[in-house]
Amino acid sequence: MKSASFLKPKIIAIVPAAGIGKRMLSNVPKQYIKIKNQTILEYTLTTLLSNPNIINVIVSLNRNDNYFFNLSISSNVRIISVIGGKERINSVLSGLSLQIDADWVIVHDAVRPCLSRQDLNKIILITRRSKVGGILVQPIHDTIKYGDVKKERILKTVDRKNLWHALTPQIFPLNLLRFCLNKVIKDKIVITDESSALEYCGYRPLMVLGSSQNIKITCFEDLFFAEFYLTKSNRIK
Repeated sequence: MKSASFLKPKIIAIVPAAGIGKRMLSNVPKQYIKIKNQTILEYTLTTLLSNPNIINVIVSLNRNDNYFFNLSISSNVRIISVIGGKERINSVLSGLSLQIDADWVIVHDAVRPCLSRQDLNKIILITRRSKVGGILVQPIHDTIKYGDVKKERILKTVDRKNLWHALTPQIFPLNLLRFCLNKVIKDKIVITDESSALEYCGYRPLMVLGSSQNIKITCFEDLFFAEFYLTKSNRIK
């Protein structure tokens, strides 16, 4: 019998995809914008499905989504769809409400299509050395200014030495993440990623250096970078 430390972790992935991407000013939600022959969401889901440790990928959809079930990937047996919520936290909790036999949960942005298999493996390896989980990060290279928006004045320059860009995927014990997200909602705390919920509850997730190519699509210019990275990694033929 194998020692528990050598057992493969049971992992689910949740992809919040209920947003409508107003900032893109597109006629479709940005996760459904095509880069060459596939949508952004298809690239994202394909990478998650490539890892055998992930038993299910849960996609949290907008109640009025008319696009997802037109994608061939939606019929993959490992993909489950749920109705998401108004905010990201609600969409993640919607996925966590499913009764699936898993110990860990990965949360990954729907609009990060350039995640590499290597970085996905690196985040999963956290399960071997942490009971709290962790996130992918990138160091901040730009000079950071703290300013008064109303007065349009710089107040000070922030020391960037210990500052990091928070990326996804982020991975946490399933029950712990559920508890922390519910605590955040109960206390009416605003968060923008799952790690923030654990931090609020006193936990300290690990940081794992990720690739700078793992960009989040937020504006049209990002589509050109994404196409370049996807081509470079042979995901666009």
